[in-house]
Amino acid sequence: MKTVTPNNGNALVGAGHPAIRGIKPIVLVPPLAAAGYPFLLMLFHALIGPAGSQPGGTRFAGAAIVLLCAFSAPVLGIFVACQPQIQTRMRRLAYASVVAPTLYVFLGVVQALVGSPIPDPWVWCVIWLGMTLWASRAAGYDAHPEGRPGMGRWRVAHGISAAILCIYVIFHLGNHLVGLIGPVEHGVVMEAGRTIYRAPFIEPVLIVVFLFQVASGLFLAWRWSSARHGFFRTFQIASGVYLSVFILGHMNSVFIYARTYLGIPTDWNFAIGAPTGLLHDPWNIRLLPHYALGVFFVLSHLVAGLRVVLNAHGTPPRIADRVWFIGVAVNAAIAAAIIAGMCGVRIAG
Repeated sequence: MKTVTPNNGNALVGAGHPAIRGIKPIVLVPPLAAAGYPFLLMLFHALIGPAGSQPGGTRFAGAAIVLLCAFSAPVLGIFVACQPQIQTRMRRLAYASVVAPTLYVFLGVVQALVGSPIPDPWVWCVIWLGMTLWASRAAGYDAHPEGRPGMGRWRVAHGISAAILCIYVIFHLGNHLVGLIGPVEHGVVMEAGRTIYRAPFIEPVLIVVFLFQVASGLFLAWRWSSARHGFFRTFQIASGVYLSVFILGHMNSVFIYARTYLGIPTDWNFAIGAPTGLLHDPWNIRLLPHYALGVFFVLSHLVAGLRVVLNAHGTPPRIADRVWFIGVAVNAAIAAAIIAGMCGVRIAG
């Protein structure tokens, strides 16, 4: 084995296969966590049991720990994407690991639509193996080690579309919080909102704006991910990538799978996977991290954007960072409350 010294002067070991030459072991942790994600959900279901089962304290605690571990891929992806001196493709693979929970739902719906006989976990593992091999074959380091051109016009357009969608998003999340009172109340609020956002002249506009938000967000994320950034910028990029995939998957589930393929209403029962629910169904459990992170990231992405605006207008960094931390904590509480309502928790009789 010989030592290979790249242009940046860092000594790297690896005279073997080019796919592993110069790869830091830490960059493989997020894709491995993502590849193992379905098996954590399977273990959770084995511990919690089917509908009607009453797991004991030990099994329930074990299931809770396993479910918590299922959130490891996004956390590890953000952590690794912050690291210096890693290949650009591997950094992008770390960002891709952040979207594992929502991408797995997307895969499951596509598998159902095409009638695939291959189990989702095996297709999933092949996808992550392929992406990891593709990413690891790049030996080059960051072309832009600490920054990337601002792309001001794209950012402004992306921000304007986000501002337009904020009204719908806030109503939609508020509607889900009503689920803590009960499905009936949730349905009443939803039907009232649908008279507006499903109007023939509004729904197509919403769809177009959402698609632009996805396209512009992915374009910005691709450009920014070619460089290493600090934690706050990395978090903003990662949350944007998650939202882009989440929106595409959600639109596919609602417009194609539910409305067109199954011909069923996209109501409360559809959202919670009735009659089994989210917790006791081996397929539906994947919806819990998918929804929880969707709510968390959509709100936290806005908070990350607010922090950028505050810094740009001369707000002391200490104050801007405090706003970010408080906002993220509140967003986590909102996401937990919505998931609790979807799992049957009620604040009223």
